[in-house]
Amino acid sequence: MMASYRKILLCYDGSREGRKALRQGANLALDLNAETHVLAVVDMRSSIAQSAGLLTDMACGRFEEAARDILQEGVEWLRERGLQAQGHFAFGHPIDEIAALAESLNVDLVVVGHRCRNGLARWWMGAGNTPLLDRVKCSILVAVCQAGESAEAADEAEYAAKPVKAEAGA
Repeated sequence: MMASYRKILLCYDGSREGRKALRQGANLALDLNAETHVLAVVDMRSSIAQSAGLLTDMACGRFEEAARDILQEGVEWLRERGLQAQGHFAFGHPIDEIAALAESLNVDLVVVGHRCRNGLARWWMGAGNTPLLDRVKCSILVAVCQAGESAEAADEAEYAAKPVKAEAGA
């Protein structure tokens, strides 16, 4: 029997993988009539590393503006499909922010996108090297994009999402 997810957090960054997570999470939320939340995170670690720590307030503002646009895009995409979603925005390490919001909202499911590269390391380690799996008390659904999958294929094809964690403590 499938778990009943009443509150779902969709993690969206505008990428191909993020679109797949948004789509699969939306389908599930619609099927289950679940309360839906969308999170966009500005990962300042990578932004600062890329600019050698020389980001101006204006550059930081542009990162924030771009992330807010991505969040709005995700919320509007969901709305067009008949799903009302609450948008959330954060600065920080994505895994840390996902875990914090998942706990704060007490969600039943977190949905993330992933492109096959080096295992699932992208989602398993936060700033303190604590895996996302150990940071949340809910299930995690990973919507997988194959490395060679085109944007069109990612938007149209429905590859099986891989349930990673069925229940807390599993």
